[in-house]
Amino acid sequence: MSQKCYEFSCRVYYEDTDLAGVVYYANYLKFIERARSEWIKKLGINQKKMMVEQKKVFTVRRVEADYLSSAKFDDTLLIETKIEKLTSARVVLSQVISVKGVIIFKAIVTIACVNLCKGISRIPVNIFQIMLDYKKKNIFIDE
Repeated sequence: MSQKCYEFSCRVYYEDTDLAGVVYYANYLKFIERARSEWIKKLGINQKKMMVEQKKVFTVRRVEADYLSSAKFDDTLLIETKIEKLTSARVVLSQVISVKGVIIFKAIVTIACVNLCKGISRIPVNIFQIMLDYKKKNIFIDE
């Protein structure tokens, strides 16, 4: 069974664009960040609680991005997020943005778990298990 991806959609607002109505290149990183945040929330992971109780957060360690085409004002973006690799301290995700079925942006994003006092840290066991279960079965806790 191949893993499905988490789908998140959003609309391009005027503030996301330049004078010509084309999305400014840095905003694609904001779009995929929103999708990752919603994916983590959908998994049932409370990042604020993780930070307060365990002093750990997820941070972007690396992004490799390919800009294939441009989104424009009022386009609806579909952002797909999929786990490519999961280790005890890192998650490598592929994220793809498409408009009307056409892929316009691709990224490989590595997020790392960081202890606020000590640097790179293991992902908390319960959160790692949630992500592992999702990768294996593509399930959400609340479904």
